[in-house]
Amino acid sequence: MAQGSTYDAIILGSSVNDLVCAAYLAKAGQRVLVLEPRAEVGGPAALTPVHEGFRAAMAPADAGWLPEKVVKDLDLAAHGLDASAKPSPFVALDPGGKHLVLSADAAQTRTSIEAHSKADAEKWDAFSGQMDRLAAFLESLYEASAVELMNPGPSDLMALAGHGLRLRRMGKVDMVELLRVLPMSLADLLDDWFESDLLKGAVASTGVRNIFQGPKSAGTGFTLLHHLAGRSRGAFGERVFPTGEEKHVVVVLQAALKKLGVEVRTRASAKVRVENGRAVGVTLDGGETLDARLVASGADAKRAFLEHVDPWHFEPEFVRMVQHVKLRGVRAFVAFAVDELPAFTGVTEEQLRGTIVMAPSMNYLEKAFDCAKHGDLAERPFLEITVPSLHDASLAPKGKHVVHVAMQYAPYHLRKRAWNDATRAALTDNVIAAIEHMAPGFKSKVLGSKLVTPVDLEREYGLTEGNLYGGELTLDQILFMRPVPGWSHHKTPLEGYFVSGYATHPGGAVLGLGGFHAASAMLRIR
Repeated sequence: MAQGSTYDAIILGSSVNDLVCAAYLAKAGQRVLVLEPRAEVGGPAALTPVHEGFRAAMAPADAGWLPEKVVKDLDLAAHGLDASAKPSPFVALDPGGKHLVLSADAAQTRTSIEAHSKADAEKWDAFSGQMDRLAAFLESLYEASAVELMNPGPSDLMALAGHGLRLRRMGKVDMVELLRVLPMSLADLLDDWFESDLLKGAVASTGVRNIFQGPKSAGTGFTLLHHLAGRSRGAFGERVFPTGEEKHVVVVLQAALKKLGVEVRTRASAKVRVENGRAVGVTLDGGETLDARLVASGADAKRAFLEHVDPWHFEPEFVRMVQHVKLRGVRAFVAFAVDELPAFTGVTEEQLRGTIVMAPSMNYLEKAFDCAKHGDLAERPFLEITVPSLHDASLAPKGKHVVHVAMQYAPYHLRKRAWNDATRAALTDNVIAAIEHMAPGFKSKVLGSKLVTPVDLEREYGLTEGNLYGGELTLDQILFMRPVPGWSHHKTPLEGYFVSGYATHPGGAVLGLGGFHAASAMLRIR
């Protein structure tokens, strides 16, 4: 074997979680190699060409929560992360022109809500305060390793007792509310609080992001709290946009890895090598073999256990559980190269620096989901629109911009049509038409575009069924049930083989904690 081909750990994949895992391992003195099948590091969060001279991250990492612990532990500010950047506003478009603006500024939010309902404005502080407290409990669960309930050890029992104590300390009212809200539908939750359709649609849009559910689905109360974990108090749907290429999370992490001495190889697909019942390294597609004491996969459960390693190394019951993990992708992304900013009626340029959402009511969202349930594209889609070039001028030529759109619902599994050129064109035209309705003249400003569907996410980025979270965030696939029940500590039935991506606790939209927990588990192996 060639000199230098043995590593302490090899990581398969380069998502934010994988890069964080590699950084923690290297910080502990391990020799680490990251293997990325694509030419760029970062998966769909990497910057990619949209049109000549235009770039965008198709599934940007700034939409997630990057915990302060990860930022401090890895000294990411020293590598370019702008920790002082302020969250941007969340603007819900009103067909009548009275747009709703939600932000961490409670007074401004109340004023905006009051234009639609004085009663709702009066209830806002109580609602947002309660959601903050409930989400804070989830934060505490996410910052800790998942408790293994199937085969608990002493540390699991101690952790469980600690979580129980924190739950009691919430007080009777919030403790009961947490247990009530988690299994609730967003429709029931928000109808209890508010009367404004626009306000309910705006808040509900955060709770159905990246999930094959609508606001009337049970358990969407949990997904709302999940997406609020780690955010500024009182803020819904907020984003912190990078103000330059060097400040993008993926680029910052690459700089940190370089300083830590982590080796990163792109265009490097590999499978796990197994000898005598344990992972001993990988074999690259070209035939090169690399030895490692430990191997981790950042893929979803199906890819990690059925493709990265031969499934016959696992018991049939384990394989059965993996095969039943739900991974139904529903979100498509379109990045438009435009020759000038879109002119949304009644939206200021400052508001355009935030997130513009098209979800005027919960019924609107539910009807969009109904299309997906029947295997078709949403006729009137739920859209989240941003203009990242307003923050990072390097993404477009001077005077021009990139408009990024996340669209739901675009199900991976279509029944009435196939994912072909005609379907792709129909989706793009549908998005343009929806924007044109609220921003007249948008279509004439489009110079080019790039579309990424759930099928593209699978084919180009290795995300099974186009699921961005490594598995749907439903109540039966969270906490100790990620990636599958009985294996929540990042270990797998194959000795020396771990999982480090979003398939693990705490799941998607939480950047880096899964990687931290995976590295911690790997470092306990001597």
